[in-house]
Amino acid sequence: MGGFAIRRQQLTLGLGWPNLISVGRILLVPLLVALVLSEDRGAAYAAAAIFLAGALSDGLDGYLARRYGTRTSTGEWLDPLADKVFVAAPLVALSALGRFPVWVAVVILVREVGVTLLRAMLGRRGIAMPASNLAKWKTSFQLLAITLYLLPLASGWTPVRLGVLAVALGLTISTGIDYVLRSMRLRGVAPPPPQEKRP
Repeated sequence: MGGFAIRRQQLTLGLGWPNLISVGRILLVPLLVALVLSEDRGAAYAAAAIFLAGALSDGLDGYLARRYGTRTSTGEWLDPLADKVFVAAPLVALSALGRFPVWVAVVILVREVGVTLLRAMLGRRGIAMPASNLAKWKTSFQLLAITLYLLPLASGWTPVRLGVLAVALGLTISTGIDYVLRSMRLRGVAPPPPQEKRP
Protein backbone atom coordinates (compact mmCIF):
# COMPACT_ATOMS: atom_id res chain seq x y z
CA MET A 1 0.00 0.00 0.00
CA GLY A 2 2.81 2.42 0.84
CA GLY A 3 4.43 2.08 -2.57
CA PHE A 4 1.06 2.50 -4.31
CA ALA A 5 0.27 5.62 -2.27
CA ILE A 6 3.63 7.17 -3.13
CA ARG A 7 3.20 6.44 -6.84
CA ARG A 8 -0.34 7.86 -6.80
CA GLN A 9 0.88 11.02 -5.07
CA GLN A 10 3.63 11.30 -7.65
CA LEU A 11 1.03 11.31 -10.39
CA THR A 12 -0.82 14.08 -8.56
CA LEU A 13 2.33 16.18 -8.18
CA GLY A 14 3.45 15.51 -11.74
CA LEU A 15 7.15 15.14 -10.95
CA GLY A 16 7.42 12.39 -8.36
CA TRP A 17 9.43 12.46 -5.15
CA PRO A 18 12.82 11.68 -6.74
CA ASN A 19 12.43 14.56 -9.20
CA LEU A 20 11.11 16.87 -6.49
CA ILE A 21 14.28 16.18 -4.50
CA SER A 22 16.34 17.10 -7.57
CA VAL A 23 14.36 20.34 -7.92
CA GLY A 24 14.91 21.05 -4.23
CA ARG A 25 18.65 20.62 -4.74
CA ILE A 26 18.58 23.23 -7.51
CA LEU A 27 16.53 25.62 -5.36
CA LEU A 28 19.17 25.40 -2.61
CA VAL A 29 21.84 26.77 -4.96
CA PRO A 30 21.09 30.52 -4.48
CA LEU A 31 21.22 30.11 -0.68
CA LEU A 32 24.44 28.10 -0.94
CA VAL A 33 26.10 30.76 -3.11
CA ALA A 34 24.90 33.59 -0.84
CA LEU A 35 26.39 31.86 2.21
CA VAL A 36 29.72 31.33 0.45
CA LEU A 37 29.93 34.92 -0.76
CA SER A 38 29.12 36.32 2.69
CA GLU A 39 32.61 35.25 3.84
CA ASP A 40 31.30 34.75 7.37
CA ARG A 41 32.68 31.88 9.46
CA GLY A 42 29.27 30.70 10.59
CA ALA A 43 27.90 31.01 7.08
CA ALA A 44 30.80 28.90 5.81
CA TYR A 45 29.81 26.04 8.12
CA ALA A 46 26.19 26.44 7.02
CA ALA A 47 27.25 26.34 3.36
CA ALA A 48 29.22 23.13 3.95
CA ALA A 49 26.24 21.58 5.74
CA ILE A 50 23.88 22.49 2.90
CA PHE A 51 26.33 21.17 0.35
CA LEU A 52 26.65 17.84 2.18
CA ALA A 53 22.86 17.61 2.52
CA GLY A 54 22.52 18.18 -1.21
CA ALA A 55 25.13 15.53 -1.94
CA LEU A 56 23.34 13.01 0.28
CA SER A 57 19.98 13.86 -1.31
CA ASP A 58 21.41 12.76 -4.66
CA GLY A 59 21.69 9.23 -3.28
CA LEU A 60 18.20 9.50 -1.77
CA ASP A 61 16.42 10.38 -5.01
CA GLY A 62 18.20 7.53 -6.78
CA TYR A 63 17.14 5.11 -4.04
CA LEU A 64 13.50 6.24 -4.20
CA ALA A 65 13.44 5.91 -7.99
CA ARG A 66 14.76 2.34 -7.78
CA ARG A 67 12.73 1.35 -4.71
CA TYR A 68 9.37 2.43 -6.09
CA GLY A 69 10.04 1.99 -9.79
CA THR A 70 9.50 5.68 -10.56
CA ARG A 71 12.29 6.34 -13.03
CA THR A 72 11.07 8.85 -15.60
CA SER A 73 12.38 10.54 -18.73
CA THR A 74 12.28 13.81 -16.77
CA GLY A 75 14.48 12.33 -14.06
CA GLU A 76 17.02 11.16 -16.63
CA TRP A 77 17.97 14.77 -17.42
CA LEU A 78 16.82 16.56 -14.25
CA ASP A 79 18.98 14.59 -11.80
CA PRO A 80 22.26 15.07 -13.75
CA LEU A 81 21.39 18.75 -14.24
CA ALA A 82 20.85 19.20 -10.50
CA ASP A 83 24.17 17.47 -9.82
CA LYS A 84 26.08 19.69 -12.25
CA VAL A 85 24.51 22.93 -10.97
CA PHE A 86 25.05 21.95 -7.34
CA VAL A 87 28.75 21.31 -7.98
CA ALA A 88 29.34 24.25 -10.34
CA ALA A 89 27.78 26.93 -8.12
CA PRO A 90 30.13 26.63 -5.11
CA LEU A 91 33.13 26.16 -7.42
CA VAL A 92 32.39 29.44 -9.18
CA ALA A 93 31.69 31.26 -5.90
CA LEU A 94 34.85 29.97 -4.20
CA SER A 95 36.95 30.78 -7.28
CA ALA A 96 35.54 34.32 -7.39
CA LEU A 97 36.70 34.81 -3.79
CA GLY A 98 40.15 33.41 -4.55
CA ARG A 99 39.58 30.46 -2.22
CA PHE A 100 39.72 27.78 -4.93
CA PRO A 101 42.17 27.37 -7.85
CA VAL A 102 40.43 28.86 -10.89
CA TRP A 103 42.15 26.57 -13.38
CA VAL A 104 41.04 23.48 -11.44
CA ALA A 105 37.47 24.77 -11.39
CA VAL A 106 37.64 25.31 -15.17
CA VAL A 107 38.91 21.76 -15.75
CA ILE A 108 36.13 20.30 -13.60
CA LEU A 109 33.40 22.39 -15.22
CA VAL A 110 34.59 21.72 -18.78
CA ARG A 111 34.71 17.99 -18.08
CA GLU A 112 31.21 17.94 -16.56
CA VAL A 113 29.67 19.95 -19.40
CA GLY A 114 31.53 17.89 -22.01
CA VAL A 115 30.37 14.55 -20.61
CA THR A 116 26.80 15.85 -20.34
CA LEU A 117 26.86 16.87 -24.01
CA LEU A 118 28.35 13.50 -25.01
CA ARG A 119 25.58 11.66 -23.20
CA ALA A 120 22.95 13.90 -24.77
CA MET A 121 24.28 13.24 -28.28
CA LEU A 122 24.41 9.50 -27.68
CA GLY A 123 20.96 9.58 -26.11
CA ARG A 124 19.49 11.05 -29.29
CA ARG A 125 20.76 7.96 -31.09
CA GLY A 126 19.28 5.69 -28.47
CA ILE A 127 22.67 4.83 -26.96
CA ALA A 128 23.12 4.81 -23.19
CA MET A 129 26.47 5.51 -21.54
CA PRO A 130 26.14 4.76 -17.81
CA ALA A 131 28.56 6.13 -15.25
CA SER A 132 31.62 3.97 -14.63
CA ASN A 133 32.73 2.90 -11.16
CA LEU A 134 35.74 5.21 -11.50
CA ALA A 135 33.41 8.11 -12.29
CA LYS A 136 31.52 7.43 -9.07
CA TRP A 137 34.80 7.69 -7.15
CA LYS A 138 35.48 10.92 -9.02
CA THR A 139 32.20 12.34 -7.80
CA SER A 140 32.95 11.34 -4.21
CA PHE A 141 36.38 13.01 -4.24
CA GLN A 142 34.99 16.13 -5.94
CA LEU A 143 32.33 16.48 -3.25
CA LEU A 144 34.87 15.91 -0.48
CA ALA A 145 37.29 18.44 -1.98
CA ILE A 146 34.60 21.10 -2.35
CA THR A 147 33.42 20.49 1.22
CA LEU A 148 36.97 20.95 2.53
CA TYR A 149 37.26 24.25 0.65
CA LEU A 150 33.88 25.43 1.90
CA LEU A 151 34.87 24.88 5.53
CA PRO A 152 36.91 27.63 7.27
CA LEU A 153 39.70 25.23 8.23
CA ALA A 154 43.04 26.16 9.78
CA SER A 155 46.18 26.29 7.64
CA GLY A 156 47.20 22.89 8.98
CA TRP A 157 44.50 21.37 6.79
CA THR A 158 46.06 22.74 3.59
CA PRO A 159 47.99 19.52 2.74
CA VAL A 160 44.80 17.50 3.21
CA ARG A 161 42.84 19.86 0.99
CA LEU A 162 45.49 19.77 -1.72
CA GLY A 163 45.82 15.99 -1.52
CA VAL A 164 42.09 15.37 -1.90
CA LEU A 165 41.89 17.99 -4.65
CA ALA A 166 44.78 16.35 -6.54
CA VAL A 167 43.01 12.99 -6.47
CA ALA A 168 39.72 14.60 -7.56
CA LEU A 169 41.48 16.41 -10.41
CA GLY A 170 43.24 13.25 -11.58
CA LEU A 171 39.98 11.29 -11.57
CA THR A 172 38.19 14.16 -13.32
CA ILE A 173 40.67 14.17 -16.20
CA SER A 174 41.02 10.38 -16.51
CA THR A 175 37.28 9.71 -16.44
CA GLY A 176 36.71 12.51 -18.95
CA ILE A 177 39.14 10.86 -21.37
CA ASP A 178 37.50 7.49 -20.68
CA TYR A 179 34.06 8.87 -21.54
CA VAL A 180 35.36 10.29 -24.83
CA LEU A 181 36.88 6.94 -25.82
CA ARG A 182 33.75 5.05 -24.75
CA SER A 183 31.52 7.38 -26.74
CA MET A 184 33.70 6.92 -29.82
CA ARG A 185 33.49 3.13 -29.50
CA LEU A 186 29.73 3.28 -29.01
CA ARG A 187 29.44 5.32 -32.20
CA GLY A 188 31.77 2.94 -34.02
CA VAL A 189 34.51 5.54 -34.48
CA ALA A 190 37.24 4.05 -32.32
CA PRO A 191 38.39 0.43 -32.22
CA PRO A 192 37.63 -1.63 -29.10
CA PRO A 193 40.30 -1.81 -26.40
CA PRO A 194 42.95 -4.50 -27.06
CA GLN A 195 42.24 -7.88 -25.53
CA GLU A 196 44.87 -9.68 -23.51
CA LYS A 197 46.31 -12.65 -25.34
CA ARG A 198 45.88 -15.92 -23.56
CA PRO A 199 48.70 -18.47 -23.79
